[in-house]
Amino acid sequence: MNTINLDNTLPQVFLQRTDIESDIWRKQVTFERGKTYLVEAQSGTGKSSLCSFIIGYRHDYDGSILFDSQLSRSLNAKEWTMLRQRHISLLFQELRLFPELTAMENVEIKNCLTGFKTKQEIERWFEALGIADKMQSPVRLMSFGQQQRVAMIRALVQPFDFLLADEPISHLDEVNSRTMADMMAEEARRQGAGIIITSIGKHMELPYDKILKL
Repeated sequence: MNTINLDNTLPQVFLQRTDIESDIWRKQVTFERGKTYLVEAQSGTGKSSLCSFIIGYRHDYDGSILFDSQLSRSLNAKEWTMLRQRHISLLFQELRLFPELTAMENVEIKNCLTGFKTKQEIERWFEALGIADKMQSPVRLMSFGQQQRVAMIRALVQPFDFLLADEPISHLDEVNSRTMADMMAEEARRQGAGIIITSIGKHMELPYDKILKL
């Protein structure tokens, strides 16, 4: 997949609004593989909805979303599964980790599906993010910032053309934010992938090709 195209897309909950000023909603927008984007938003403007529309978890929008030239609404369940395993990875704002499982088990669940990374590679990421001592700890006992780092590792253990990260560093200090940004950018470069990051304030320091206001 080389492009994600939004064509006059708008959350249906906003259909009656006439005051929307956005670089994305009701516009023609193309995200290109290999480029890095920042989507800046205010709370309530549809930031997480945008990610859910692209990944196919929600369809309550008007307009169209296309992957290259294929309408996302035309994909069947099997095609959506393949897309999420091989083409688009999403770091959810709410993380969606399994609290009863350990940090490593949360990552391994995905890596067992994709077979994409070795255990040694995963362990190096845990070490780089300062949570190597938490690999065997249940996620429910970890802070939200620690959980964000686990969720980031999980998002990277698959092939992808685009990585979506919804407020990925909201609970991280500057050092861990920088480490996570470097890790994300390095993996995206390795795969020739695009990055789309959303933020309502604090955001990763990356060389963005384009900054869009939601």
